[in-house]
Amino acid sequence: MRVATLLCPLLIVSIAVSAGCNRSEPARQVDPAKTEQTGASREANPAKGLRIAVGGMITPKEGFAYYREFLDYLAHQLGEPVQYVDAENYDDINQKLKRGEIDGGFVCSGPYVDGKKEFGLELLVAPRAYGKTAYHAYIIVPKDSPARSLDDLKGKRFAFTDPLSNTGKLVPEYILKRKGQTPESFFGTVVYSGTHDKSISAVSQGLVDGASVDSLIWEYANRTRPELTAKTRIIQKSEPYAIPPFVVRPGIAPEIKQKLKSIMINAHTDPTGKAILDNMMIERFEQIDDKAYDSIRAMKRQTGKP
Repeated sequence: MRVATLLCPLLIVSIAVSAGCNRSEPARQVDPAKTEQTGASREANPAKGLRIAVGGMITPKEGFAYYREFLDYLAHQLGEPVQYVDAENYDDINQKLKRGEIDGGFVCSGPYVDGKKEFGLELLVAPRAYGKTAYHAYIIVPKDSPARSLDDLKGKRFAFTDPLSNTGKLVPEYILKRKGQTPESFFGTVVYSGTHDKSISAVSQGLVDGASVDSLIWEYANRTRPELTAKTRIIQKSEPYAIPPFVVRPGIAPEIKQKLKSIMINAHTDPTGKAILDNMMIERFEQIDDKAYDSIRAMKRQTGKP
């Protein structure tokens, strides 16, 4: 089996924002090595504030504009600056949280489980999207592919998202484990795209024969750019798993944690907050129990993950 990384410019997805989400300016790209204060907070005291990461793995590139708006909203409600922090991958976010370089972040379910075990990462809230606080892994193939199940992709080119991704790596690895296989023994070539939208693009263009992607991101693309997802076909949908949460580092001030939690849980009741959440395709944020992530922990154990 060959392992590669998708770096082709063709994999940069141009998921157009729908009419209800139009902006006069395109979302700006962020240097992963930098942080910046959100617009609403620039007049606040720069010595204070929160640093929050939004990984490029959990939202299509165009979705960053709305995460930025939401961080502006948090800054306004908190009365303190909020710094937007980009990250290259899931491990980067976890390491920044562990070292206290950031205070919170939108992370994947798998890295939350890892961070909770390794250094006490704290679960704050989780989004409700498409009517539930759960999501799935979609195994997708090009629309004209003859494949009808994962079994038909043996020896083929397959795209994972990130080594720590739940839907983009752990779930298909778990499915293969139950068949007595590993990604190395089953696929001919494995690539890591880095983000779910790049995996969707790779499949739609026939650059890979299949991929496992986050259902939330596929559904987002399906609503905003159906001509892209129309070039793909879902051949398998996993069981539901607890949705990627918003987390905070251990040791964050209790009063800040509680205030942040209250603002996020009530954002959908405020017209400004609701408008931003609608653009993010999030209905609201809710409190969620850590036990909801036990099925992911079980998968990790069964696939030999520490």
